[in-house]
Amino acid sequence: MPGFPPTSEVTFPNDRDIVIRRHFDAPISLVFDVFTKPEHVRQTFATYGEEFPICDIDLRVGGNYHYLLVTVDGVECSFRGEFIEIVKPTRTVSTWLFEGWPEASAVETLVLSESSGGTNMTWTLSFDDATGRRRMTTTEGAEANFESVARYLRDRCGEQATP
Repeated sequence: MPGFPPTSEVTFPNDRDIVIRRHFDAPISLVFDVFTKPEHVRQTFATYGEEFPICDIDLRVGGNYHYLLVTVDGVECSFRGEFIEIVKPTRTVSTWLFEGWPEASAVETLVLSESSGGTNMTWTLSFDDATGRRRMTTTEGAEANFESVARYLRDRCGEQATP
């Protein structure tokens, strides 16, 4: 696992990009599914006890996704995008918009690669400009999501190994 920590490694390589790298102890096909299929995303994306009334994913180039979370305080958080590129099970590229920040649109890229014993992930959020990138003052939510994915994968892989 050289270069891919068991927890998230966050870097800011320039004034527009956020890059998070992580290793998951699970097969690449399962990791891809956990990031792209609603039945898995519903289990991993809402990491702070939010309700998750909308989790729509049309996984095809030109297809859209929409996630709507409602915080325990009743605040709606809506994320939308369109898939630009899909290479199963190694890559997705989509537009990204948090509706609370309409001026901060971005392109989200998920790259997965097999490694001995699991899957390496590189997630990049490339904002259209530096002003949009400055809106995202923390990566806590993304890191919590990836930790949730890791727990979910551990549980799933344990179930698959049980006779």
